[in-house]
Amino acid sequence: MSNPVYLALDVPQIEPAKALINKVKAHIGGVKLGLEFFCAHGGHGVHEIAHLGLPIFLDLKFHDIPNTVASAMMAIHVYEPKIVTIHASGGRAMMEDAKAAAAEGCKVVAVTTLTSMDEADLAATGVGGSAEDQVMRLAELAHASGLDGIVCSGREVGKVHKQWKDGYFVVPGLRPAGSGAGDQKRVVTPRKARDDGASVLVIGRPISRADDPEAAARAIEATL
Repeated sequence: MSNPVYLALDVPQIEPAKALINKVKAHIGGVKLGLEFFCAHGGHGVHEIAHLGLPIFLDLKFHDIPNTVASAMMAIHVYEPKIVTIHASGGRAMMEDAKAAAAEGCKVVAVTTLTSMDEADLAATGVGGSAEDQVMRLAELAHASGLDGIVCSGREVGKVHKQWKDGYFVVPGLRPAGSGAGDQKRVVTPRKARDDGASVLVIGRPISRADDPEAAARAIEATL
């Protein structure tokens, strides 16, 4: 991948979204479409963005019984996504079935621990240990389940990469040096994440909400 940056498209309307992508497309490697965008615009919206010529990452975080997730994976073949997310906490059978049902060439990656969560948040859900402990446990399970990789924060990607040399690692919650963390709790810079083994750098607000999105995207690209 020549440019590992995927723009997290947190713009809810299609036309502003397309205008934003056209401004920054020379400085990013793909577009991540999440639940807000997909629920608002469905398949039509995905096709509208895909027509702009960049790879599509469908961040839908499937988490259900194995048969339902496998059926959902087959249903999204028509969008030709390059990356799709599922939740590692869905278990081995769910992950195996999701990978088996994915289209050829589509990377299936498992969300481990959301970057908005820390140890206190995990403890409140009954998960013991540190966020890193949970990421490592679920990364091992995802690897054993035959997935392509995982989603984790930049704070854990280096350790996971040491254990899973050929894994495909998606890192969200990134913030360029000097920018605010917002609602993210485990953040690093794009350069740090890349150096530690990240395959894909997911960046949203530092680009989409910048006064000059093109300049912001160009500046991030320059650090890589």
